[in-house]
Amino acid sequence: MGSLFALVLIVVAVVVLVKLVRIVPQGYEWTVETFGKYTRTLSPGLHFLIPVYQTVGRKMNMMEQVLDVPSQDVITKDNAVVRVDGVVFYQVLDASKAAYEVANLEQASLALVMTNIRTVLGSMDLDESLSKRDAINAQLLRVVDEATHPWGVKVNRIEIKDIAPPRDLVDSMARQMKAEREKRANILEAEGFKQAAILKADGEKQSAILAAEGKKEAAFREAEARIRLAEAEAKATTMVSDAIAGGNVNALNYFVANKYVEALKEMANSPNQKMLLLPMEATGILGSLAGIAELAKESLAQQQGGAPARTTPPAMR
Repeated sequence: MGSLFALVLIVVAVVVLVKLVRIVPQGYEWTVETFGKYTRTLSPGLHFLIPVYQTVGRKMNMMEQVLDVPSQDVITKDNAVVRVDGVVFYQVLDASKAAYEVANLEQASLALVMTNIRTVLGSMDLDESLSKRDAINAQLLRVVDEATHPWGVKVNRIEIKDIAPPRDLVDSMARQMKAEREKRANILEAEGFKQAAILKADGEKQSAILAAEGKKEAAFREAEARIRLAEAEAKATTMVSDAIAGGNVNALNYFVANKYVEALKEMANSPNQKMLLLPMEATGILGSLAGIAELAKESLAQQQGGAPARTTPPAMR
């Protein structure tokens, strides 16, 4: 009987010891209840409780946790149905609020996030919802973090993992993108043809301008050459006339020989002339050329300031 009583005392002592000494692991906080009422929070480490009078209420995880948001159908502003899922990163900052301000923290947070996803995406059209992923995440984070603040929870990040439009809408968007790319390609090709035509026309314009300027310059030089030739002929005629007036027969020989040679040149260049007959003596031409030489000597002597010597003209044959 005594041994049985001792065994009972040992069991009671062990139970009391277990109830008395509590070790809270790192990353957790436990709430303490006195007769069912919250009194304090136990931080990680060794703690002592009064058995029966004090009990452990909730064991709260204080580390950052990940909550998967299941996919759901959302109707956008332009009545497009998309399927959306995401992930939430949150952390409990106040164990007592998280334990006693909300019945089921994970379920409440999940419902809040899914509701706000529908609200945010419902205010955007399809193009905005597909292109403004960062804006959607930021807006969701602000709204959900403000709503969960009374629960002692800090929402660190909310990420939309996937926004999937219906298959027929995806095919339509692909065709639209293809048509847009082809349109841009045609525009670029047309712009290339336009630039090529402009450059070609500009080149032809510059070529025509340069050709016209070349013809203008050639005509100017040709006219200038004709003027100089006319001036030279006029000067030569004047000199010949002066020489004839002075009684110099060599000037007349020069004039006759010059016309004689030009006439022979025209006859030789005639396209219908196959044979040229000269019904005159060659000495006549040589006499005329001798007269030209005498005239040149007298002109040179006049230019040097000396008096020209009178020579007897050769007999014309």
